[in-house]
Amino acid sequence: MNDTTKRAALALARVRSGGEVLWTVRSSDAYAPLGMTLSELLRLSREDARAAVERASAGTGIRVDAVLAPVDPAQEVWAAGVTYLRSRDGRIEEATDGDPYDRVYVAERPELFFKATGIRVVADGDPVGVRADSTWDVPEPELGLVLDSRGEIFGYVPGNDASSRSIEGENLLYLPQAKVYTASCALGPEIVPAWLVEAPFDIAMTISRGGEPVFEGTTSTDAMARTLPDLADWLFRGLDFPDGAIVLTGTGIVPGADFTLMPGDEVAIRIAGVGTLTNPVIRVGH
Repeated sequence: MNDTTKRAALALARVRSGGEVLWTVRSSDAYAPLGMTLSELLRLSREDARAAVERASAGTGIRVDAVLAPVDPAQEVWAAGVTYLRSRDGRIEEATDGDPYDRVYVAERPELFFKATGIRVVADGDPVGVRADSTWDVPEPELGLVLDSRGEIFGYVPGNDASSRSIEGENLLYLPQAKVYTASCALGPEIVPAWLVEAPFDIAMTISRGGEPVFEGTTSTDAMARTLPDLADWLFRGLDFPDGAIVLTGTGIVPGADFTLMPGDEVAIRIAGVGTLTNPVIRVGH
């Protein structure tokens, strides 16, 4: 993101001020009231939503004491799988039968699955989880599409679709347990409106252990087998999202079979022009 874009950029964040949770627009280090929830914003036309964001950016800044995950309780988070060649290869590596991953990679219909409700999303800086009953775990750094109520791309947000490779690899029918559990989805730090940045996006991930990098990887959304609007279109073909939705677009960074995420690690996901999502890792469940 160049200096001009930095000065112009507006990012949405849910903040807590005086005990009240409200949506704001951040410009530089100041917060200005948006005057509506994210759900209300995503019900507007693209033109009206942009006008509302730009209007709010000119307001007076307010002090905040906490920045939370950039979703309302009403938003659902969904995710796409096997959208990168590296992801296909990683799934085949972990699975007993890799043929379904080969077929979905080239199929017209993408793999789409439910990931989290808004209240289960963790924010930038909060712990992301690995399951206690899993033996092989990875973060999945992904570009998140923030979709309005019509399925159009309103903005972008960094996301972590944390996963158990051992559980998914044991049986494909265990996918919900491998993907959906406490603290398995992180988003943040903010939503960057789509009119401020353009695809493709470079994505980088660093995993640190004891303060030292133990894994680093990079990719770009131009390596995806599918387009961003195509994923949004498929999600809305059979479902209504009157409050908008977030869809994570798959990962092109997959650590090898000799790596597993451990409690105490720190995961930093950087998406050029969108932001950096950083989370420590904890063990969840029993």
